[in-house]
Amino acid sequence: MNKRNKVKSLNRSNKHRNAMLNNMVTSLFMHERIESTSAKLKVARTFAEKLITRAKKNLAPDAKPESKLHNRREVMKTITNSMVVDKLFEDLAVRYQERKGGYTRILKLVNRPSDNSDMALLELVDKKEQVELKEAAIAKRNVGKSASKEGKPAKTPKAPKEPKVKAEKKAASKPKAKKAAK
Repeated sequence: MNKRNKVKSLNRSNKHRNAMLNNMVTSLFMHERIESTSAKLKVARTFAEKLITRAKKNLAPDAKPESKLHNRREVMKTITNSMVVDKLFEDLAVRYQERKGGYTRILKLVNRPSDNSDMALLELVDKKEQVELKEAAIAKRNVGKSASKEGKPAKTPKAPKEPKVKAEKKAASKPKAKKAAK
């Protein structure tokens, strides 16, 4: 029987796995987007979402100062960079204050050519980005449709190119430059 197999080992020792995941989560909060194999990102996602939830607990109106300090110290066990911890508690926690979960998303990428492993992108979900992506998608759909209805000028077709015959005649009609005598 396979019992107590809930943790994905990722073919690493416990210390190596924890160090790798801590580094991945730190990079995620610092850059708000990381690229790696999909197996690693699925595990890192759970770590990241738990840390964001812990940071959000400090924003609660009934949070005591002792619990705020405790939350910060618990997060600093995972993220040792104090600038990233400040960003998590001051920026990201405020950004996701109304959101109940699902702070990250995983986007599949093309397989890595060297070993054909599944690559993916883990990024923080942002309300501003979602609105911009929707607007961009709508704009892409409307490009093919008649733009004159929306108040935009309709696209004009490109002018046809001159045939090569005319270009050759023009070149022949021009006098050639005489070479300078030595």
